[in-house]
Amino acid sequence: MEGGVVHLPMLSRVAVCGGTHGNELSGVYLVRERLKTKKMVEEEDELVSVLTVLTNPRAVQQCRRYTETDLNRCFTQATLNHPILDRTPYEIIRSQELNLLLGPKGRPEAVDLICDLHNTTSNMGLCLIAYSDCDWICLHIFRYLQMQMPDIPVRYIHFDLPPKEAYSLESVGKHGFAIEIGPQPHGVVRSNTYTTMKSGVQHMLDWVRLFNSGTTFDGGSVEVYSMVKNVDYPRDRETHSITAAIHPQLQDHDFCLLRPNDPLFQTFSGDTLRYQGKEPLYPFFINECAYYEKGIALSLARRRCVMIPTIQMQRGLEHQEDEKEFMSEEEE
Repeated sequence: MEGGVVHLPMLSRVAVCGGTHGNELSGVYLVRERLKTKKMVEEEDELVSVLTVLTNPRAVQQCRRYTETDLNRCFTQATLNHPILDRTPYEIIRSQELNLLLGPKGRPEAVDLICDLHNTTSNMGLCLIAYSDCDWICLHIFRYLQMQMPDIPVRYIHFDLPPKEAYSLESVGKHGFAIEIGPQPHGVVRSNTYTTMKSGVQHMLDWVRLFNSGTTFDGGSVEVYSMVKNVDYPRDRETHSITAAIHPQLQDHDFCLLRPNDPLFQTFSGDTLRYQGKEPLYPFFINECAYYEKGIALSLARRRCVMIPTIQMQRGLEHQEDEKEFMSEEEE
């Protein structure tokens, strides 16, 4: 850092991925369109090389979230190192193929940035989801998207997991995040949602090109939603079937503060169950369709301000020193 500016390595290789969940169609069609219009897998210019990847082609073909197991839970270090056997699920095999293509995870050879595209049935607007609240690249991209897309709520969700336990595709890159946009039903593509995702990806790539050209991005404060816990539906003790739905006053109110004693669920007999937490928290992924199988009715987060520094691309020998530092950090 010199004069208050943090110098970071050039983002020479960026991956735009879609179809990790085969029925989240905005990303599927955006990737297909990019591959069709570019007439090649890799798009290169003087400032960045962009790799466009359809990540789960079998699930896309069947228009299902996954074929055997959730691909976006297969990128922990343990799973990536798991031996491949005759009965190994397709998605685990595919995660290791993607790790070879985009990684290896935690190594200097990994792509510089992964942007993985997702849809949610929840009313979440556009969210960047990442495993770090101090990745200045991801946070500056988030801030840039907020400025470039003022008519759309753009938020940053932080899942606090160590790199080896980070389970989703974006964790394979040196930097990475998922773009999650909703609401959109799974198995459906809505033009407005697709257009929002396309704009978000283009603004992200514009930011990368600006950064790689030497632009200085001023620091400041951003809001981050840090994941606290998941909440399951009330269930029958014997059958484990759910006994309530999200309360009407909470439904579609993602990121609206949930206070103790606020309505949380409405039982199928009509009773209101209230939030029994000790502190107000922000709900998101409310009533996400794909999370019924995971036992998640909603997630809860704390909102806080994070100060991000002024950043600029570093040049010359600084880049080599950063790579050495990256390797030593991963080996600890």
